[in-house]
Amino acid sequence: MANTYTKIYLQIVFTPLKREYIIPSKHKEELQKYTTGIIQNRKHKLLAINFMPDHVHLFIGYNPVQSLPDLLRDIKANTSKFINEKRWFPGKFQWQDGYGSFSYGHSQIESVIQYIIHQEDHHRKASFKEEYLKLLEKFEVNFDPKYLFDWI
Repeated sequence: MANTYTKIYLQIVFTPLKREYIIPSKHKEELQKYTTGIIQNRKHKLLAINFMPDHVHLFIGYNPVQSLPDLLRDIKANTSKFINEKRWFPGKFQWQDGYGSFSYGHSQIESVIQYIIHQEDHHRKASFKEEYLKLLEKFEVNFDPKYLFDWI
């Protein structure tokens, strides 16, 4: 019987509801470790992660045994529950619907990792909205602006 071999690298970007600056930086490491566990438990390989106050970047070696929508559902549901149980802020934490996912080749791995690790530096020069629109354009994604994230 033949085996199946894949190497799929995906950068995934998503935001809190209404793109609020709400992800607590003082809990960033704990949240990143928790999210890493979710990804690894579902047999994907985390290559880079960075929780910014208003968005998240993940870079994974994607295992196609789980659909991407199911992976994002699991990440969002479990991290929302985790944040709400920790009571890191008043009110209920929620992620916005949707996400962006962009594929990369093996030769691009290190540059994407560095890009995600250095998000703080990057956002001194460009807003998340500018960054996201640039990604959509770079990857030639056809989109209707009314269906993008809710920008506050």
